[in-house]
Amino acid sequence: MFGPRRSPADITEAELARHAQEAERITAWSEQVESDLEEIVGTGTGASGHIVATVTAEGKVRTVIIGERAMGLDSRTLAEEVLSALDQAMADAERKTEELIRENLPGFDPSGVAALFERLGRLS
Repeated sequence: MFGPRRSPADITEAELARHAQEAERITAWSEQVESDLEEIVGTGTGASGHIVATVTAEGKVRTVIIGERAMGLDSRTLAEEVLSALDQAMADAERKTEELIRENLPGFDPSGVAALFERLGRLS
């Protein structure tokens, strides 16, 4: 699809029909997957293991649990641990989201698409 440029005249009716079918399948799936995405929760833990964070697939922070022992950390270390736990939780939610997409849209690579959009953004 993103390969060498083709003349529109070279596109066959069968290709158009196949792409239209694929678009319908993706549209139907995207409507159904909203509830699945709402259930995704990523979890991350700080280096000491005393801080646990959870986030949604959209990146909203749901919880940050600071264990009693973490309160003995200096403020800078505590902040680093919280941020680390949140980073891990976001990465976990992203991984789960990509897994859901791959399971439901075989052959679609969300990471590859994200990289392509990033490259395109640098061109503009």
